[in-house]
Amino acid sequence: MFVLGLNGGGDAVFDAYFGLSEHAYHDTAAVLMQDGVVIAGIEEERLTRIKHTNKIWALSVQFCLDQANIQLEDIDYIAVYSNEDALNKVLKQQQLNNPLFYEIGEARKFFNYLFQREFNYCLKDKQLIFVDHHTTHAATAYYMSGFKDSLVLTIDGLGDEVATNVIDVRNKHFDYLLTKPGADSLGLLYWEVIRFLGYSHFDEYKVMGLSPYGCSETYKEQFRRLYTLLPNGDYSLHRDRASELFSILTPRQKDAPFTQVHMDIAAALQEALETIVFHILGHFQQVTGHTRLVISGGVGQNSSMNGKILRSGLFEDVFLPSFAGDSGCAYGAAAYVAHRMQPELPVARTSHAYWGTPIHDDEIGSTLESWDSFLQIEKMQNRSEQIADLMIDGAVIGWVQGRSEFGPRALGNRSILADPRVASHKETINAMIKMREGYRPFAPSILEERVRDFFEVPTEHADFPFMSFVLKVKPEWRAQLPAITHVDGSARLQTVSRATNPSYWELIDAFGSKTGIPILLNTSFNNNAEPIVDSIDDAVVCYLTSGLDYLVVGDYLARKKDWQPEDLAGLIVSLPKAAVLLREDRYISRSERGFSYALVWNYDSARRHVLSEAWYKILQAADGEQSVGGLMFILGFSMAQQAQVLEELPGLWSDRLLVLRPKVNL
Repeated sequence: MFVLGLNGGGDAVFDAYFGLSEHAYHDTAAVLMQDGVVIAGIEEERLTRIKHTNKIWALSVQFCLDQANIQLEDIDYIAVYSNEDALNKVLKQQQLNNPLFYEIGEARKFFNYLFQREFNYCLKDKQLIFVDHHTTHAATAYYMSGFKDSLVLTIDGLGDEVATNVIDVRNKHFDYLLTKPGADSLGLLYWEVIRFLGYSHFDEYKVMGLSPYGCSETYKEQFRRLYTLLPNGDYSLHRDRASELFSILTPRQKDAPFTQVHMDIAAALQEALETIVFHILGHFQQVTGHTRLVISGGVGQNSSMNGKILRSGLFEDVFLPSFAGDSGCAYGAAAYVAHRMQPELPVARTSHAYWGTPIHDDEIGSTLESWDSFLQIEKMQNRSEQIADLMIDGAVIGWVQGRSEFGPRALGNRSILADPRVASHKETINAMIKMREGYRPFAPSILEERVRDFFEVPTEHADFPFMSFVLKVKPEWRAQLPAITHVDGSARLQTVSRATNPSYWELIDAFGSKTGIPILLNTSFNNNAEPIVDSIDDAVVCYLTSGLDYLVVGDYLARKKDWQPEDLAGLIVSLPKAAVLLREDRYISRSERGFSYALVWNYDSARRHVLSEAWYKILQAADGEQSVGGLMFILGFSMAQQAQVLEELPGLWSDRLLVLRPKVNL
C-alpha cells in the first residue's frame, strides 16, 4: 500500500495567487511510504531553493513518484497535514479576498483543483485523507521512535488552532490529555520575544544558541510575569505583557552587535520555556507512568531543552526526529494513515532520514567537468584517508554523498566538515562560509561506539543520529574540542552508525585513527541565503561562492581554480522563478523624479534588493539561454557598464539573487 504525505501551500513557485503569508503552511514537503516504510521524502525548499517555502509540493511529489517509479493513480491514500474542518474555515475566509475560492472554497475541492492544475490528475474517491496538524506532529515522533507506549508532547506556534498537545499513546491508540490554544502558544511567545533581539520567524534556534552567553537570573522576574503555572500540568501565557520588554531594552537592529542585555534576555526566555515544559512533563509523567517520551513540533527543535529533559532522569528514554517542525508533518500524516489502514504494521525505530535526492556515480564526473573553468578535479583512490589528511592540515570541506537528508539537519550527506580541534574554524566557518553570527555553535559528528568516551550520556542507550539533543562534552575534552564545544561546555551531537552511513563513518574513523579523536565538526552545506544544497550543481555554486577549501562529491575531489569575476560572464544567467523585477517611476528627492530598480520575492515583498539599472536590464532579458557576456553584448553595454556588471555579479550570486549555470547543464 502506497501512502503519500503532504504539507505546504497551494501557490506555484512563480505565483502568489493565494496571497499566503510566508509564515503560513511553511516548510512544504512530501513523503512516500510503502507499507509503512519510507521510499522517498524531500522538502520542497531543496528543489525550489527557497528557504522554508510554503509553495506547492509539486516538485517534491514528482520526486517521490519518480523514486518509486509509480504514478499518482498508484497511490492508495494521500494524507494531508490539516484538519478538514479547520482548512474549510480558512478557505471560506479566503473568499473575502479571492473570488476563486467561491468555486474551490472547500478542502476537498481545493486539493482536487491543485492536483488537476499541477498534474492533470483527478483525485479518486476516498483517496484524500486529512489528519490534524498536531496529530501529524505526534505521529512523526511516535512512529519513528519504535516505542510501543509513550507520552507524546507536541509544541509549536500554531496548527489547526492548537499550539500544544499532551498525548498518552499506548499501542497506537492516541489519548489526548491536554490541548492548548493559540493564546497559550509557547512558539508564538518565543517569537514575540526574539523580535526584541533583532530576529524574526524561523530564527528561534539562533536565540537558543545565544542563551548560554547570558544569565537567566537577570530578567527572571520579568519573564515570570509572562506565564502562570496551573494545577494538573496546565499553564497560561500572558503574551500581551511581552511589550514590557521595552522598559528593559531598545529593540536590537538586525545587524547590530549583541550586548549582555540581549544575551540575558535570551537566557531568561530559554529558562521560561524550559520551566513551563518541565511543569507539563512532570505532571503527566506521574499521571500516566510512562517511562518513554517523544517530542515533536517546531519548539521540539530546541535541542538545549531536549538535552535537559534527557539529563533530568524524568524519563528513561526520550526520542525526537531530526524534522520535528512542519516538514515532518508530511511524514507524520503518511505514517498515521498507513498504520490506521494497516494495523498490523510494526512500530519500529527509524534509524536515518536519507530519503532525498541520490547522487549517482555516473553523473558526478560529467557534472563537475561542466564547471571546468572554475574547478580542478581529480578522482580519489582512498577518499577517507585523503580527506582526513586535508582536514588535519586545516582544510574545511564541502561533503556530498548518497541521498540527501530529509529535514533541516545535515547528517553527513550534505555537510560542511572540519577538524573540531581547531578553534579558529568556528570563526572562519561562521564568517567566510556560512556568513552568519559569530556566536553560533557547530555540531560534532562522532562514531556511535565512541560517544561515551567524549560526552556525558545520561541514558542507557547512546545513539543520537538526528542531532536533536545538546549534551555535555566531558570536561577533560572541552579544551581539545574548541570548535564544537559551546560556551557552556555543551554540544548538539550526532552519532554516526556504520550500518546507516558507511561512507561518513569511514571518514570519521580515518580521522580518528590519525588523531585519536573520532569526531568531526559538521554543519549544513549552505550559506545564509539558501537551503541546504541538494544537487551537485547546488554544491558547486555554494563552494564557489564561499570560503570552503575543497569540495568532495562521491570519490571526486574538486579544488577552485584561480578564477576572476569576468570568468562568470560565460555562465548562463536566469532569474529565480520566485523573483519579481521592479522598475519604479518615483520621486527620489523632494523635487526630482527618477527610476529605481529592485528585485523582490513573490512570497515576501518586504525582502527588497536594490539593483543597478544594468542588472535590471540583464535580468529582464535573461531567458535561461544567454550568458551574462552575451546579454551585455546584445544590450549594447559600454565598457563602464560591463565593468559595473562584473563588479556586482559575485555579490548577487552569493546572495542567490540570480541563477548561474554552465551551458552544458541546461
